[in-house]
Amino acid sequence: MPTREDIVLLASYNASMNTTVYAAAATLPADALSADRGAFFGSILGTLNHIVAGDTIWLQRYQRHPNTFRALEPMRGIATPGGLTHVYSNDLAVLQAHRARLDAIIDALAAELSDDDLAQPVSYKNSRGAFRKKFGSLLLHFFNHQTHHRGQVSTLLSQSNVDIGVTDLVAWVPDEC
Repeated sequence: MPTREDIVLLASYNASMNTTVYAAAATLPADALSADRGAFFGSILGTLNHIVAGDTIWLQRYQRHPNTFRALEPMRGIATPGGLTHVYSNDLAVLQAHRARLDAIIDALAAELSDDDLAQPVSYKNSRGAFRKKFGSLLLHFFNHQTHHRGQVSTLLSQSNVDIGVTDLVAWVPDEC
């Protein structure tokens, strides 16, 4: 089971990597961002929209946690995506603003958590059925999903000669003195 410290680290890593990925993507013209590159979600924008859709779905599910997290209150104002291919925007700047809003919510949630919160089960439903899983494990999935798809975006950017630099989590892990 992850600790609160682990989740804070993952939230920081997530926000930093999203900033890096969006900055790298912004170096490409709009047609390169929307070009179908044969990726699972087609284009760079398609994949970035997918990550936002997945994050939105999970953050809304997390509102079902037995504790009421103040950090999740802004999720009430965000519409539930129609699915995992939901397009929030084909304009990178608009999508990036939405991404930044979600990252601020994620950072605030991580700061608000306790280790006891991570052990609590959360119930949710999806197209495969109803589930009840430990919140800490769901958060690990949440961050892993983002990392997986950012890796795909990194590959798509690399194919366009755009290097996003170091992506390894270990670069965010503090040194022990």
